[in-house]
Amino acid sequence: MAGLVVVIDIGKTHSKASLWTRDGQELARTSHSNRQVEANGYPCLDIDGIEAWLRASLSDFARKGTVAAIIPIAHGAACAVVRGRELVAAPMDYEAELPADILEAYRAHRDAFSETGSPAMDHGLNLGVQLHALEARIPDLFTGDAVIVPWPQYWAWRFTGVAVSEVTSLGAHTDLWSPLGKAPSPMAVKRGWAQRLAPLYRAGDVVGTLLPEWSAATGLPAETQVHAGLHDSNAALLAARMHPEIRDRDAAIVSTGTWFVTMRSSKETQPAFETLGPGGVVNVDVNGSPVPTLIFMGGREVEILSGDGIRIDDPQYEGAIMAALRDCVSRGAMILPTFVPGTGPFPKASGEWLNRPRNPVEKAATVALYAALLTDLALTRVGARGTIMIDGRFARSKAFVSVLARLQTGHPLYVANQEADLAIGALSLLSSTLSLQGSLELVDSCTLDLSAYRSRWLEALGVPREGAPICDRTSHGS
Repeated sequence: MAGLVVVIDIGKTHSKASLWTRDGQELARTSHSNRQVEANGYPCLDIDGIEAWLRASLSDFARKGTVAAIIPIAHGAACAVVRGRELVAAPMDYEAELPADILEAYRAHRDAFSETGSPAMDHGLNLGVQLHALEARIPDLFTGDAVIVPWPQYWAWRFTGVAVSEVTSLGAHTDLWSPLGKAPSPMAVKRGWAQRLAPLYRAGDVVGTLLPEWSAATGLPAETQVHAGLHDSNAALLAARMHPEIRDRDAAIVSTGTWFVTMRSSKETQPAFETLGPGGVVNVDVNGSPVPTLIFMGGREVEILSGDGIRIDDPQYEGAIMAALRDCVSRGAMILPTFVPGTGPFPKASGEWLNRPRNPVEKAATVALYAALLTDLALTRVGARGTIMIDGRFARSKAFVSVLARLQTGHPLYVANQEADLAIGALSLLSSTLSLQGSLELVDSCTLDLSAYRSRWLEALGVPREGAPICDRTSHGS
């Protein structure tokens, strides 16, 4: 089908919309900072604010050419409950505090990790606990024909009025899906949630065409097709698999943003769930195949650790940060996780600086070392054996990627030099003429000897040797 494609990427902290030709030329892009709001007595994602921004963005895109298709991408820790055209329960903010009794009661119902590939996570990061909390708050939540719509598919519903669900969204640490069984989890069936999931579509399937209100408000053609959409990390995985260095190989992809998501792409159909440890999840790709993954809030930690200082991906300080790495290593400047409790490989540990530098450049260099050490550990946990690719915001941090290349000596490490990898992944589902506009760049590793530094870091965390079980470090102060 001819015409332009809009890709909508609804992240946790930022949202993006981009306009594309079918062969992969980006014509326009806009972004939006998301807020948390209150609705029905609980913290929600700002659907009204995002929608207002989308209306303005789509109106701008409509003036640039004929839009024929829209496909949404979003994170996996939100959903809406809808009844026909009515929104029954707005998507909950997954960082909202939930009462201890709600969490405790819910966890008595959860399936084993070996069943779902979904660990027990804090706050509302497991979608099941959000549904449990909503049922307690809204007694008639699932009366009539109410259905559960994952966050990417919420936007497909909002554009078309048609409610669907999709496997990459259901398989993103939700507790609702069994990756090996390729079906809703036993808990989801017992709780009645499986029967309330909106009909299952593939990510590239057409859900419907634009509602008249959207066509009138934006100037987009009424016949614009809206596709089901997918989980953001899986869009990154699709984009990565387009590169010849990754395609049909045993490779690992690290998608960096608010979350650092490390995925192993291989032809193995039954990943070893038990080797992942804390922070490990088993995602599901667009074909329903399990993808061993480890996640941690790397971007959020970088923000916290950097404060108002120098960010590790700031290009004007690239050379200075690289030059500072050697002194940081020799002085033992080090960061122990975690500054975002409840997530990642060390969910119960308190973050700590060791030999904290006063110089802001050296502080940034230490943050880069920390991000690389955590990513190196994630790669070990997912069983990375071959090529490694880094995409997203922190692929632009030379200190981070060059240190990681050194830690992963023997595995060629590439960075994607195209900004819109998620969008390209989504676009690949719709276009047979798509070609990559950017190539991968092989990273030169830094020349430092990091073996002793890495060993000290692992020993401080109770991981004395590579591949040893992770022990939670809970005694350190922040």
